[in-house]
Amino acid sequence: MIECSFLLKSLEPLRSVLRAIIKQGGKPYLVGGIVRDLVLGLQVKDLDIEVHGITLEDLEACLKQFGPVKLVGKSFGVLRLHHLDVDWSLPRKDSKGRKPTVEIDPNMTIEDACRRRDLRMNAMVIDIAQILEGTCEIIDIFHGLQDIKEQKLRAVDKALFLDDPLRFFRVMQFIGRFEMLPDDELNYMCSKMDVVVAKERIYEEVKKLLLKSKRPSLGFRWLLNICRLKDIFPQLHALVGVQQRSDYHPEGDVFEHTMQALDAAAQFQEYANEEEKFLIMLGVLCHDLGKPISTDEKLSAVGHEKEGIPLCKQFLKIFTDDTFLIPAVCKLVKYHLRPPQLFEQKSGVKAYKRLAVKLAPQVSIRQLAIVTLCDIQGRNPQGSLPLTNKYLGEFNQFLEIADKAKVTHGPEEPVLLGRHLMDVVEPGPKMGELLKNN
Repeated sequence: MIECSFLLKSLEPLRSVLRAIIKQGGKPYLVGGIVRDLVLGLQVKDLDIEVHGITLEDLEACLKQFGPVKLVGKSFGVLRLHHLDVDWSLPRKDSKGRKPTVEIDPNMTIEDACRRRDLRMNAMVIDIAQILEGTCEIIDIFHGLQDIKEQKLRAVDKALFLDDPLRFFRVMQFIGRFEMLPDDELNYMCSKMDVVVAKERIYEEVKKLLLKSKRPSLGFRWLLNICRLKDIFPQLHALVGVQQRSDYHPEGDVFEHTMQALDAAAQFQEYANEEEKFLIMLGVLCHDLGKPISTDEKLSAVGHEKEGIPLCKQFLKIFTDDTFLIPAVCKLVKYHLRPPQLFEQKSGVKAYKRLAVKLAPQVSIRQLAIVTLCDIQGRNPQGSLPLTNKYLGEFNQFLEIADKAKVTHGPEEPVLLGRHLMDVVEPGPKMGELLKNN
């Protein structure tokens, strides 16, 4: 099932470290998501190695033979050797509550260590000593392989799962990332469990959902299905049942449209980096939050982009206080109708230049155009998948005009700057007026 040669190659830079740990009496295991991803045939970047049988101090001493050791996370039994992208941990027990205390237990059995994992597919391990000897047998005490085959998410231990409310949000992002659905028992637990979690931890799970999923909508649809969307993300729940004009939106209500548009954003291939992708996906997720307020009896939603700005802020504040991200997403919401308006009106380059100035410095015309493209692609009346192969021609034509105006990635550099006027005008309102009219 797993190529042993691949694992041996991945562990080759660690061979000396692993031998030192084993000589000290430690038993290192590959654990958690790496084993799951190997089974699924996904790319593996980071290694998680859990060491049994030695103390944290002994593990640290072993690692220090090979370079500086980072102590961040030491209280959780996690160490990092500076030149290796590996988390070295010891088995631990976490107490209940929002701020759990941690008890490291080097002598915990592998079965008990696996039992403390959230889901069965994450509770598989591989004995590294066996890998080094050329054997790659998965230790699968709780039948994670079966769950992966059946595309089901199941909790390892009900009581332990309920002890940690973060696991609720992990289920949400796993649904989107792996397109696997919880079984009835897990659905029931999640529909009733406490979900009070620090916003920083929710942020990380939302980010994983948006960045690592082809269909992140599945996570939000699941929240709706188990009746948790309203108390967790009320701004998204308000979109449910808000009808739209069928000639513009044949796909259904605003929630359905938003979910399709979100998946279109997830499948867009030309992001500059993950930061840009995350920004744009949040813009798409928030772009119609104002429609529940602005939609009238004729299903017209004039002004919904402006009405959505305070709701956008409320939504983002649930999981972040980022002083760049929040205003950037709000600008995408505020101006998301401008690209089709400029395109349909055959506006000249001056209009594009004015828009670029309004968007700066947080976002660019290109980023706004991606939000608009995903908005338009989220209108499939034949199912829940977005129309990702349509409207690309119009998108490229719009960007061609922005390129001609030289404002695709930001406003033009002004010809006249304040320093050019220092000899003739003192800094102040008069200089500002001259620069404004430049």
